[in-house]
Amino acid sequence: MPAGEDARAGKAGTRSRRQRKRRLECEPAIIAGPVSLQERTEERSLEGGSQGAAPAVRLEGLRKTYGDVVAVDRVDLEIPAGEFFTLLGPSGSGKTTTLRLIAGFERPDEGRVELEGRDVSNVPPYARDVNTVFQDYALFPHMTVAENVGYGLRVKGVPRRDREARVEDVLGRMRLPRLGKRKPVQLSGGQRQRVALARALVNRPEVLLLDEPLGALDLKLRQEMQLFLKSLQQDLGITFVYVTHDQDEALTMSDRLAVFNQGRIEQIGAPAEVYERPQTAFVAGFVGVSNVVEREGRQLAVRPEKIHLRDAGSSAASGMHSEPGRIRDVVYAGMVTRFVVELDRGGELQVVRQNLETSSAEALDAKGREVLLEWRPEHQLEIEKPGETEGDR
Repeated sequence: MPAGEDARAGKAGTRSRRQRKRRLECEPAIIAGPVSLQERTEERSLEGGSQGAAPAVRLEGLRKTYGDVVAVDRVDLEIPAGEFFTLLGPSGSGKTTTLRLIAGFERPDEGRVELEGRDVSNVPPYARDVNTVFQDYALFPHMTVAENVGYGLRVKGVPRRDREARVEDVLGRMRLPRLGKRKPVQLSGGQRQRVALARALVNRPEVLLLDEPLGALDLKLRQEMQLFLKSLQQDLGITFVYVTHDQDEALTMSDRLAVFNQGRIEQIGAPAEVYERPQTAFVAGFVGVSNVVEREGRQLAVRPEKIHLRDAGSSAASGMHSEPGRIRDVVYAGMVTRFVVELDRGGELQVVRQNLETSSAEALDAKGREVLLEWRPEHQLEIEKPGETEGDR
């Protein structure tokens, strides 16, 4: 055989061996089939349990400023794997900036961000094992639902067959099994939100970040999505970090929550703990109704639903704390009526009463009436004054 043909034959043989090697490397994945989102999260749970595990998210001394404005002021926080954790606070409190620092969209001026024990403070967003769902959805209008959901997989070079199977799996979990060929404009607001969720979850992140994702939905749909999100998180076991200014959302969905104010965390705890036992006047006012009065130099908080409203001149029940006052305003809200009562000793309290046998006319006629308010001492909580520490009380 001539030398040139011999060389060409050698090259052809090398190409053939390389092709066979590539086929052999790919065959096991094809035979095994694509791993579902549920199977992957179960694997992570087993891995995390066997390794004894660092928290999914840890923030240490995190600080971020914009000129003279301190957006996040030395925040320390740990979020265990598999927890639904909410960052709650008013606009400008630092909650969204904290989320952006976790995602990598911002770099901290001080402190560090850790994901599963790894310092990612200077790691770009695309190299962090997190995905973010935004309030505005950010769906591509020219793509179908399936193309939107699978876009990140296509960018990563995931094979088409595996990509399609993963998209189908996650759309089924989002209750969108037959909408893959539609365009975003053909969907309702709730469906578009679920498509945005599917696009984030199809990448199988360790942590899902959600920045007020339900803010654009109407009340009824928002309440439905709250239950859906909580059920989905429990089903998948993925860590959710959720940002909201809506106290009802935080109380409904969270395993734990952190209340932010002026760049700092005022209190961390389970929803019932934060609601029933607020540690500061800000928390008492922001999480629920601001029912705070000052008596003998102490600030006391009591929730509106814990207060009994009785006619003036009634004898105080044994063991109950009582305060006389006058109903200044009445708000009829269907299932309940809210009474604003000016207290004779100063200050005012809101009282909520169910409309079990009371008509709107009867409720509104109570305005201006003298009343006696009563509550149990254990429902009264002393809270810190601004700038006060526990040792000062």
